Amino acid sequence: MTIYIQGIVYLFSINLISVMGLSLLTGFTGSFCFGQAGFMAVGAYTSGMLTKLVGWPLWLGIICGALAGALISIPIGLPTLKLKGDYFAIATLGFAEAVRLILENLQQYTGGARGIPGIETMDSPLPVLILALLIYILIRFYVSSTHGRSCIAIREDEMAANCIGINSPRMKTISFFVNGLLAGLAGALLAHYVGFIQPSMFGMAKSTELIIMVIFGGMHSVTGALFSTIILTSLPELLRAASIWRLVAYGLLVVIIMVVRPEGLLGSWELSPNNLKAIWNNLFNRKQSAREGN
Repeated sequence: MTIYIQGIVYLFSINLISVMGLSLLTGFTGSFCFGQAGFMAVGAYTSGMLTKLVGWPLWLGIICGALAGALISIPIGLPTLKLKGDYFAIATLGFAEAVRLILENLQQYTGGARGIPGIETMDSPLPVLILALLIYILIRFYVSSTHGRSCIAIREDEMAANCIGINSPRMKTISFFVNGLLAGLAGALLAHYVGFIQPSMFGMAKSTELIIMVIFGGMHSVTGALFSTIILTSLPELLRAASIWRLVAYGLLVVIIMVVRPEGLLGSWELSPNNLKAIWNNLFNRKQSAREGN
């Protein structure tokens, strides 16, 4: 595997981990979050500082980065999850920007705008890829569970969900906690992939990129989030020959999908053994009908 392909696999795996948390929170619980980059920054700086400045092992730093993202979600989530719609999105955006500005101004510890160079890097993308796919499977199981169906009920009608006994504040807090955990993990892995972090890496553009991946694939589909992460992580690299026009093509593709198919590529469709069997049967029947027609 070339270094170039390894880089794409790293980025896909890191993006997928973060997108899985965002898919659960935004796509299935209905809380539109614009603060994903803030949680990633917390995880990245926690892991980067512990491994470089304190000398902790890489794997321990990554675990602490994930836990830091999860723990910061509790004081942020308790007040903000009471907000509805756009107000919650604005509150999470404010959190992400506050984290970025704090990191820029704590120069003594975080290096300010210059960031922290020389962070220990990982040798192979394979463990990160396996971890990302495992998280995808776990989120699939969670969405299909009683807790996942409760999240979907809250998304569709929170008042009705409360009336049938679903504790919506609790379920939303759990989703927010899981999202913070996965975003912190993704941030820590990003720090140990690049080997360098700075606040500008975790601006609004990063949060927007991750939100687009969730919407592009289908907000109500974990499989859609997986496919969109593959496409939108690889596309800028495939279009690199087009130089500056690759970003124009990237944006144009997203706009076309949003106009032609607002529900996303897969809508609410999920990949499962039954669906694969149905697709196979349809293809087989079509081939058989074509042969009979000839």
